[in-house]
Amino acid sequence: MSGNAANGQAEDVAASRSGQSLGMKPTDITNPDYFHKVVDCQWACPAHTPVPEYIRLIAAGRYSDAYMVNWKSNVFPGILGRTCDRPCEPACRRGRVEEENLAKPEPVAICRLKRVAADYKGDIKQFLPKKGKPNGKKIACVGAGPASLTVARDLAPLGYQVTVFDQDPRAGGMIWSQIPRFRLPLEVIDEEVNYVLDLGVEFRGGVKIDSMKKLMGEGYDAIFVGSGAPRGRNLEIPGRKEGAANIHIGIDWLSSVSFGHTSKIGKRVIVLGGGNTAMDCCRTSKRIGGEDVKVIVRSGFDEMKASPWEKEDAAHEGIPILNFLVPKAFMTRDGKLIGMTFEKVKAVFDDKGRRNLIPTGEPAQFFECDDVLIAVGQENAFPWIERDTGIEFDESNMPVVDKTTMQSTVPNILFGGDSAFGPKNIIWAVAHGHDAAISIDKLINKEDVKDRPPPGVSMMSQKMGIHEWSYDSEIQNDARYKVPWADIKATLKNVKMEVELGFDVATAWKEAQRCLNCDVQTVFTDRLCIECDACVDICPMDCITFTANGDEKDLRTRLNAPARNATQDLYISGPLKTGRIMAKDEDVCLHCGLCAERCPTGAWDMQKFLLTMTDAGPGCRSRHQNKKAA
Repeated sequence: MSGNAANGQAEDVAASRSGQSLGMKPTDITNPDYFHKVVDCQWACPAHTPVPEYIRLIAAGRYSDAYMVNWKSNVFPGILGRTCDRPCEPACRRGRVEEENLAKPEPVAICRLKRVAADYKGDIKQFLPKKGKPNGKKIACVGAGPASLTVARDLAPLGYQVTVFDQDPRAGGMIWSQIPRFRLPLEVIDEEVNYVLDLGVEFRGGVKIDSMKKLMGEGYDAIFVGSGAPRGRNLEIPGRKEGAANIHIGIDWLSSVSFGHTSKIGKRVIVLGGGNTAMDCCRTSKRIGGEDVKVIVRSGFDEMKASPWEKEDAAHEGIPILNFLVPKAFMTRDGKLIGMTFEKVKAVFDDKGRRNLIPTGEPAQFFECDDVLIAVGQENAFPWIERDTGIEFDESNMPVVDKTTMQSTVPNILFGGDSAFGPKNIIWAVAHGHDAAISIDKLINKEDVKDRPPPGVSMMSQKMGIHEWSYDSEIQNDARYKVPWADIKATLKNVKMEVELGFDVATAWKEAQRCLNCDVQTVFTDRLCIECDACVDICPMDCITFTANGDEKDLRTRLNAPARNATQDLYISGPLKTGRIMAKDEDVCLHCGLCAERCPTGAWDMQKFLLTMTDAGPGCRSRHQNKKAA
């Protein structure tokens, strides 16, 4: 040990003995949430899909196994592999550790790797659950979208008789009625929807539920409402009525295209709105006759609600997005729409950071058009739920729903997906469906619905030899691989031709290698540590520090590399032989295993952490109920 190191250690010991040792408590790694949070992608996923686990399976060519890991948690791997809003990717550690090295650090292509599992899997029907032995309980699901189908998927194998109602003739809800076929082929939808229906679920298509009271009187033990947010917001400005024949509500228009009722549009099209629906509208327009298609948004480009990749796809297809323009009027001539006028605005922020759009004073701008698609938001509509059923609604005319149990103020009537909390994404609807199914199962088994089941957790050492691990710990420096597209000349002529081709096997393997295996955790055993600092010396990210304890704010500044991201925890050991503690910054750890390889005493180990959520069924019930059932 060098003289400077020895002096530093002596100072740390002195500081510890002076009372700073009463700082942070040792990390409780038995708490499932601790390492779960370290797996940033899984923590960010509403359905908590074990992302690194299925990515490793893809790298090993085990596509069916990777698909089933996904299917258990998110139900629709092939659908979500094309359409998910990807909350996992902004959370991906890869983007953070590349921050200093690349101009535009990018996460692992988690979503598109999910599609790889779906594209290359074999026949997985043998791995799916079977219809359960009837338990005499009846469940009704209103709407056949992802939330209701998830409820059905979880409950049918338990013996519940699940009936799914939808006003449309086929199941899928907005998955098939509003997402264009060039993004999501019908055969993918049918395959994954049928995996659910084939569990013995009764689907009643073409049946519109128009009375909750009537449904409540039909003997169902529980009712789940997953009817989505079926009404698009209108835009009542001058000229709306006069130009009505050529002004369309975006989601209704997309449904009409999906149903085959609409097959053409005018050459000049304006799409109003900055969300993903607006992106679908403009790209669909381009394929059925729109030549001059533009998106016009009141906000700035970066403030648009559309996902960044959705905006990139529109730009790739030559569709301009015009920002900071507020619609003022639809212009008509002789009863026919000819264009729109807009007011130019700018964003001004007050001292609290709130944005206001202020007119610039420039002359109004006029754009010619033949058709306008309004995609400025969606609303919930519950005219079929009578207000004397006991279901309470808030000031926004939304049902009052418990965010944990998904129950309304009538305990056996639950809501999920867009119908519960407004428009979100498919993956959120799936998460709501899982939560609602647990509530229904516990409610019918006379259990405390608020007592939620803990997840299943396993930890397993990956050590196979002195310097050998059972996972590939080498860190790849490759940039994110791009998903290939079909020829744009062909795709813009065919509204049903899928644009993205997906990764081939070789590229999928290379992209999978970019994953940092964040679920393979660095586990520290303080009683084995001799404080030789070998792990400190070899750590490529300066994550590990041996120092005196202290309060968190102070300790974060005294690490070898200050830990500035307070949203990710520090890993704190118990007191070591010198009185110091080991503090590790989890935020930028590469999970490379070098600390464990270098440690001469085995104080560091690499252990795979696997967390799986507990779904409805015996696992979610109390010990008393399980013992009684046995």
